[in-house]
Amino acid sequence: MKNKILISMFSFFGLVAFAQNKGLTANSDSPHAKLKSLGLQEVVWTDGFWKEQFDVETQNTLPYMWELYHNDSVSHAYANFKIAAGLEKGKHAGPSFHDGDFYKIMEGMASAYAINKDPELDKQMDEAIAMFAQVQRKDGYINTPVLIEERWGTLGPEELQKQLGFEKYNMGHLMTAACVHYRATGKTNFLEVAEGVADFLYDFYKKASPELARNAICPSHYMGIVEMYRTVKDPRYLELANNLIDIRGTTDDGTDDNQDRIPFSEQTEAMGHAVRANYLYAGIADLYAETGEEKLMENLQSIWEDVAYRKMYITGGCGALYDGVSPDGTVYDPSIVQKIHQAYGRPFQLPNATAHTETCANIGNVLWNWRMLQLTGDAKYTDVMELAFYNSVLSGVSLEGTEFCYNNPLNVSKDLPFKQRWGHEREGYIAWSNCCAPNVTRTLAQVNNYAYNVSENGLYVNLYGSNHLKTETLSGEILEIEQTTNYPWDGKITLKIVKAPKKAFSIFTRIPGWSEGSSIKINNATLDHEIQSGSYAELNRKWKKGDVIELHIPMPVRLMQANPLVEETKSQVAVKRGPLVYCLETDDLSQKVNINQVVLDIDSNFKTKPMTIKNRAVLGITARGFIENQDWDKALYKPLNLSKKSIDITLIPYYSWGNRNVEEMTVWMPY
Repeated sequence: MKNKILISMFSFFGLVAFAQNKGLTANSDSPHAKLKSLGLQEVVWTDGFWKEQFDVETQNTLPYMWELYHNDSVSHAYANFKIAAGLEKGKHAGPSFHDGDFYKIMEGMASAYAINKDPELDKQMDEAIAMFAQVQRKDGYINTPVLIEERWGTLGPEELQKQLGFEKYNMGHLMTAACVHYRATGKTNFLEVAEGVADFLYDFYKKASPELARNAICPSHYMGIVEMYRTVKDPRYLELANNLIDIRGTTDDGTDDNQDRIPFSEQTEAMGHAVRANYLYAGIADLYAETGEEKLMENLQSIWEDVAYRKMYITGGCGALYDGVSPDGTVYDPSIVQKIHQAYGRPFQLPNATAHTETCANIGNVLWNWRMLQLTGDAKYTDVMELAFYNSVLSGVSLEGTEFCYNNPLNVSKDLPFKQRWGHEREGYIAWSNCCAPNVTRTLAQVNNYAYNVSENGLYVNLYGSNHLKTETLSGEILEIEQTTNYPWDGKITLKIVKAPKKAFSIFTRIPGWSEGSSIKINNATLDHEIQSGSYAELNRKWKKGDVIELHIPMPVRLMQANPLVEETKSQVAVKRGPLVYCLETDDLSQKVNINQVVLDIDSNFKTKPMTIKNRAVLGITARGFIENQDWDKALYKPLNLSKKSIDITLIPYYSWGNRNVEEMTVWMPY
């Protein structure tokens, strides 16, 4: 009864709540978040890179995913809901996290609807939500693997308990999707289902044993329950979020794979399964935004430094190892070594050809850094967020938007003498592990929400792309800006003031950490004070309509080297330009040779070159290389051979690899 009363009150005062909590993370009332999210509808791509990507998302990816997940012969995801609702008889098919995958698609649809108001999206979402409500148990529980077995009576209670692994993950994505749906549509139908889930979880964790509670792997429900607290203001949900942290590491059978061998208060390094880890860190950042518990932030910052400075790929990818172990048993108990899948691994352990870097882990990296940015206002988190977006997240989907990567290697070689567990080709449906496809689907529908933040001090400009911004300051005044740019191909960004507060107001423009020599003009007058890379440049004045800010960020081709402790990249370089990492594919060699024979001439006259791949415009980089003339058949070692032949090469953005002939690719090259 309490739920229905609360929802009725919530619906009655919906316009007020809708206006206050409308962001991707509705942290407008979060006391420890320095930066606040903008509304889902308040930033619209108008041209350029992200507009093109949003069009691919709405015209190709979302329709494809909706049809795919309704195709019972392929994914069986929607069929599972029909069977759980009693509309059909059958058994659950597909992975146990399929429900969560479908909720991610719903979140992507809601995010797109916030911008385009497509009535067909609204109709499809309502259809699915009605199904969820029909499936949901009276106590709020919803998870099709269990509910199907309960309905058709094929498994007993003991067997059901063994299925608890991904149910909290599924519920977490449901809660997050429901909050986004509410903010996009103003409707409460999905939110009512989510509140039933949140109430169930509150009751469950009140009485569950620590052993049963720890079955909640891949904790998306940490983010979900905090978002529910922010949306409906039920203090029980914040209590639950605190409890979820407190129960971690309290059993004798905890694992580093699940980040619960020890309490979070004792964790200072990234460990275990990278997807689960990044989701956990993002959820804890959400909790800190509400509670301000210093130990949470202290550990998050320590773990972040471990990842950013010792365990992250140049693409922003996370989770280096297909199968690893707790590094040397971990410093916590060196006598115990545990096997870990999709592991962070040891510091500087970053293989290229076997790099796992699951797309979901890279998205988790974005979610975590986005939250750290909002807590601190520190541009170093935006740098990582941007790096992942343009490289290891975008590489997870084809340029046409209908094929997907599970892992994102930095080298693809036909000479590998073994078959990797996961392939290196994008697929329309990745059987048993299609979690990444719906995850990248929802994420790329939401990039506009990461572009700006507001604070008590002003507007923060995080990501660059042509867009129209119309929002309110925290004091309630209208702020409207038009941004035009050809970023990431060009470093010129123009911000034109359409409407601004009457009083002096700060605009914080991000100066990327990768940049050097940036300059800013206001109404054609160059600022004379120092502009520091890796920071936000504060521009404070009384703005008026027609004022123009011009930011110029030079984008030379840069050769990057790795810390010498990264053994696999010694005496090798990677190529970057702006936020983009580049790679070399077989298609772009003037001679047909093995990709690993190519040596980069670092004295090349590097030039940009407009290219088209799958009808998408990209900017390539031409250079010169050499071919190492060595035959390595039945040879492990040979005398050094310095004779080399010249070769012309063209590098392409890493995110665009594998969209033509599926041959060989590399990011790192000897020189």
